Amino acid sequence: MSKKVLVVDDEEFILTLIQFNLQQAGFEVVTAMDGESAVQKVHDEAPDLIVLDLMLPKKDGMEVCKQLRSEKIMTPIVMLTAKDDEFDKVLGLELGADDYMTKPFSPREVVARVKAILRRAKMYEEFVAKEVETETLKIADLKIVPESYEAYFKGAQLELTPKEFELLLYLSKNKGRVLTRDQLLSSVWNYDFAGDTRIVDVHISHLRDKIEENSKKPQYIKTVRGLGYKLEEPKMNE
Repeated sequence: MSKKVLVVDDEEFILTLIQFNLQQAGFEVVTAMDGESAVQKVHDEAPDLIVLDLMLPKKDGMEVCKQLRSEKIMTPIVMLTAKDDEFDKVLGLELGADDYMTKPFSPREVVARVKAILRRAKMYEEFVAKEVETETLKIADLKIVPESYEAYFKGAQLELTPKEFELLLYLSKNKGRVLTRDQLLSSVWNYDFAGDTRIVDVHISHLRDKIEENSKKPQYIKTVRGLGYKLEEPKMNE
């Protein structure tokens, strides 16, 4: 059964181009040309992934992303932006987008990103289904339940995007090990971001906001200067 992708863009040429290339790659494609229609299509069509333009009439891509995540709809989102603007990219990721692409881009790149994200999601589902050791991971006040895709901090369930959960799980399974940004990109995102490691930094920052008492002085996810990050058991005297 083919995966369904919702493509949202108000430029008809770009919409048609992406739609054609995804269909050629075997995807079922539904489309929308404004933010309000996009939200409705998500509810009606339940797509497996959303390609979402930033600049849209009626409701922009940021608002669409924010609304879907607030409704606990965690469908993977690839944000498209015509601006080579770091603020837009970072804000999009903060709101729950899984990836971003800056226009102009090649249709083949869009197809590759979509395939990679869906492949990663499938691999994770298979991993959970086959994993014998699905026991809860506990690190001080942090508890991670791989089987149910849930994480808790001090007993309260964390609201994590799928990518945040996968990153937290990977860090936890490698507790005490220093992981470079490139390692995290390869293992969690499962594809090449052309060296753009800011996506890792943004997700780490987002996780710290949710599991640290003081995100400026993290006790769980430590930065190892010049190398990357590691998750460790908090020291009682810190």
